[in-house]
Amino acid sequence: MKPDIIVVTAAYGHAQIAALGGQRALLPIIQQAGADGVEIRRELLDDAALADLPALAGAIAEHQLQASYSVPDTLFCDGGEINPRITHYVEEARQLNAQRLKLALGDFPGVLPGETLQAQLSDLPFQLTVENDQTEQGRLAPSVAFFTAVREAGLPISMTFDMGNWCWTGENADEAAQQLAAQVGYVHVKAAVPHHDSFRAIALDEADDHWRTLLQQLPARAPRGIEFPLEGDDLTAVTRHYVSLLRNV
Repeated sequence: MKPDIIVVTAAYGHAQIAALGGQRALLPIIQQAGADGVEIRRELLDDAALADLPALAGAIAEHQLQASYSVPDTLFCDGGEINPRITHYVEEARQLNAQRLKLALGDFPGVLPGETLQAQLSDLPFQLTVENDQTEQGRLAPSVAFFTAVREAGLPISMTFDMGNWCWTGENADEAAQQLAAQVGYVHVKAAVPHHDSFRAIALDEADDHWRTLLQQLPARAPRGIEFPLEGDDLTAVTRHYVSLLRNV
């Protein structure tokens, strides 16, 4: 069975999304490209769209796509307590009919507040997934510590493995894959190259083949999200090219 391919709306760039009229305008492109789903980014929703997520959910369903919901916030606040806004994000994900809600880790204190977290995660109709972001808190050691604790506690949390973000944290992506693959439920496919004093994401056709070998170390059935630049005069054709490529790697 081939993995589902999800298109992350941010791959089209903030300026392009704004010019098209918002993330909803991308749905026909993503559908026609043959993708299975769309990752909606909360930071790209205006107040009107946030206030009417069921309408966006309806449009996603009309285009026969599944929804993922990415929130630019963390599971743990500074100081180690559970983020009190989690219940708000959970409700938004429910309204969006999302299959997964993605957050970053944040300041994991080393010990899970088991009963509190279990209560918040009970009866969720979607998967909660935690991503390695580009901060110190997204590094390998805290990620391994967190997912070890999650596994031991039997909590229904999986990992979004961002293939490129290990560049920003200065770590070895292959080592990360070896230690975390068993927890991975979703993959953000991304290649990155040095840029000034940091890095920038690039399209896979412009990258070396390391992304292929890295991807093959991760669960073959985990959905694959396109999170590298999708640019060109024919966005549908560009998207279709990479949907097909990732489905068959």
